[in-house]
Amino acid sequence: MNVHESIVDTIGNTPLVRLNKIARDYPGQILAKVEYFNPGNSMKDRMALKMIEDAERAGTLKPGGTIIEGTSGNTGMGLALGAIAKGYKCIFTLADKQSQEKIDILRAVGAEVFVCPTSVDADDPRSYYSVAQQLHKDTPNSIYPNQYDNLSNSLAHYETTGPEIWRDTDGRVTHYAAGVGTGGSMCGVSKYLKEQNSSIVTVGIDTYGSVFKKYKETGVFDEKEIYPYMTEGIGEDILPKNVDFDLIDHFVKVTDKDAAIMTRKLAREEGLFCGWSCGSAVSGALEWARDNMTDDDVMVIILPDHGTRYLGKVYNDSWMKDHGFLEERDYASAGDIIGGYASDRKMLSIDINTSVSDAVHQLTEANLSQAPVTEGGEFVGSLIDSKLLTQMISNPEIKEQSVAEVMEKPFQIVPKDTTLDVLASIINRDNPAVLVPDDSKGMRIITQHDVLKAVTEI
Repeated sequence: MNVHESIVDTIGNTPLVRLNKIARDYPGQILAKVEYFNPGNSMKDRMALKMIEDAERAGTLKPGGTIIEGTSGNTGMGLALGAIAKGYKCIFTLADKQSQEKIDILRAVGAEVFVCPTSVDADDPRSYYSVAQQLHKDTPNSIYPNQYDNLSNSLAHYETTGPEIWRDTDGRVTHYAAGVGTGGSMCGVSKYLKEQNSSIVTVGIDTYGSVFKKYKETGVFDEKEIYPYMTEGIGEDILPKNVDFDLIDHFVKVTDKDAAIMTRKLAREEGLFCGWSCGSAVSGALEWARDNMTDDDVMVIILPDHGTRYLGKVYNDSWMKDHGFLEERDYASAGDIIGGYASDRKMLSIDINTSVSDAVHQLTEANLSQAPVTEGGEFVGSLIDSKLLTQMISNPEIKEQSVAEVMEKPFQIVPKDTTLDVLASIINRDNPAVLVPDDSKGMRIITQHDVLKAVTEI
């Protein structure tokens, strides 16, 4: 009889499917590796099993032990399946931006789940990284696999996913594209494919609000790149050890909106009912392919997971409309707000070497409550009149100092399609403005007043 001993024996050997309609007008062959055919409905099953088995071999995971991990949901599912097959317990931490479906699925397979705030730094004790680490310290006979820095992650894809792509394309693959989160699937596959053919081009898909693209291109970990975004399972505010930037030739950033729309198109036009970051991967890969591929090329794009994780989000019309992701939306975006500015409205920026008294004069003359601070054309800080007043009352002498001595952190930079609800969550008393790149007019600023005005016009 052809029988598998347990569910984990069915992991891998997922199919390649041609994108017929969505990629019709693009050069070359565009193929999707559909990872939701894994038993846990995602590519994370591969690395979850690998991390468990490597921990068993190392003797760190002992009988009756507990697996504790921070996850966006899919790795947790893979670990839970492995735990069921091998007799372990599971505790998972998730950020609160993850879909309720992911939380419910993990609990359905017997895991204990802790939901943690998204809008905190990675080293904050409340973050899902930190909570997982603390739970591990407090739980006897437990392991913390740490998918971000555990190289078993990328090794799983080096040993399985990469060879499958090479085999199923008969060695004809010329381009490989994948979303980059932990970096395991991107870099494990890239390493294998480049060992077979060093000319294969690898394209990493990033999201706005993540540090990867700028770090690859400049070598600078820029905290100003970090801000809240909604797409799950892609991008990071840290640099995981599984991300080997030497194995990623190019990065393309994709907005939350473009990713959500492409996800729905994949279901409607290709019959691929997949997850949100799958839309990111396809949208970014096609953007790169348009100008960089020939008719002889073959691109493979990883589709990481299944649409059942996102029924309440990207596959819900009301949710899509509420977040401005459908064309019939009523809600404003950052682009709508700056598009409504008077044509002569200019953004005041203050040089870092300006004295505090001169800066106050400039703010007063322009009738502004805040302004970004620049140095050599870069945004390095901000001035906020209420906070400046508090400092000047405490120490009148600072008026002769440069604004470098009193400035606050830089305003966040957000893309033009950032929707009103996201803007409202970012802009508050402590952070009264954001900056928005505008191709035609450089950087623009959106203030708390601008958001309030947009709300009243809905």
